[in-house]
Amino acid sequence: MPEQVPAEAPTNNHYDALVIGGGINGVAVAQAIAARGNSVLLLEKSDLAAGTSHASSKLIHGGLRYLENFEFTLVYEALRERALMLRNAPDLVKLRDFYIPVYQETRRPPWLIFCGLCLYALCDALRPSSRFRLVPRHEWARLDGLKTEGLRAVFQYRDAQTDDRLLTRAVMNSALELGATLQTGARFLNAHWQDRRFTVNYLCDEQQHTVTTGVIVNAAGPWVNEVNQHFTPAPRQLDVDLIQGTHIVVDSPLEEHFYYVESPRDGRAVFVMPWYGKTLIGTTEARFTGEADDIEALDSSVRYLLNVYQHYFPRSNTKDTPAVTRKFAGARVLPAAKDSAFKRSRETILYWQPEFTPQGPALCSIYGGKLTAWRATAEKVVKTIEPALPAASRKLSTRDILLQHPGVANEQPAVTSA
Repeated sequence: MPEQVPAEAPTNNHYDALVIGGGINGVAVAQAIAARGNSVLLLEKSDLAAGTSHASSKLIHGGLRYLENFEFTLVYEALRERALMLRNAPDLVKLRDFYIPVYQETRRPPWLIFCGLCLYALCDALRPSSRFRLVPRHEWARLDGLKTEGLRAVFQYRDAQTDDRLLTRAVMNSALELGATLQTGARFLNAHWQDRRFTVNYLCDEQQHTVTTGVIVNAAGPWVNEVNQHFTPAPRQLDVDLIQGTHIVVDSPLEEHFYYVESPRDGRAVFVMPWYGKTLIGTTEARFTGEADDIEALDSSVRYLLNVYQHYFPRSNTKDTPAVTRKFAGARVLPAAKDSAFKRSRETILYWQPEFTPQGPALCSIYGGKLTAWRATAEKVVKTIEPALPAASRKLSTRDILLQHPGVANEQPAVTSA
């Protein structure tokens, strides 16, 4: 498949649905609406996956640690979606071997890790991808110089990795092939509800454009409430916290092994993984109170991640501190609460405003979301807005859409701070 199809100014004045935001959720919703047979326009203010969708851990996984919060449904759904992507996007989603080292001081003992992996396998319907094992001691020396002092056990299990930006582009390409329309560099200005439809104004190439639509899906990620402020009448909003997550890339490559370790400071789960010939480490979680456009990797978060890396891979201490070649941060949207972000549910919330039309929700806002669950989230959105969509002849089920590599290597995160 060629590189991302260039976006052109929409030729239609009316669309069955309009999506705001070109992250993974936005392109997935556009794909699902187009697959249903409806016309859809996606507006993105910069470029696809320019925000949180390219500031992820690059993992397609069920979320092993979510089992601690008894989020079995979330894990089951994510593992089901992982299986679909392994089938439908084999060039973009690859199974990897992950290693969990357990030390004397590790907060989660071996028996608890074992039970968690058993539950993980059950949630994965005992597919071959769910197999795990206890790594024998004679293999420990092959694990990239992993610290062995105080090491009690090492577990190996499997999860998947992707390039989040390439995945987003691939989903958008499939939506375009199904008839969706994409407009990048399009800043949403406002939307006015009247006569059972929205009149939407947006700015592109310093010119204002106007289209109409019967349904809007707000998939703006961290900007979701900011976008909702530009609707007339003003919709209700969900009170949320923005949780900043930082990743770093260090110039100290691992071989082929992926690690799921516990921060010695606070017990937080951190991934250490190969990434384009270097090592990706993340993530942190800290409440962010500024504007979403201003999110950048904090020096304190960078030091935190470096400390985790050097704690578990002491050979990195024999030289100067590993060079951080890249650092990036994104914002996760979670319902407002006072407790630790680490313990809060990662369930995606679809918040719709029924006041616009009695026929069905004409405005649906997506709060949160996981990279792994993009297709399932989009299907739920379409089911929610379906009463407000015109009847159409379905073209394809999203379960059967094959995703092809866009043909562009892009290692550089869109959200960076030097």
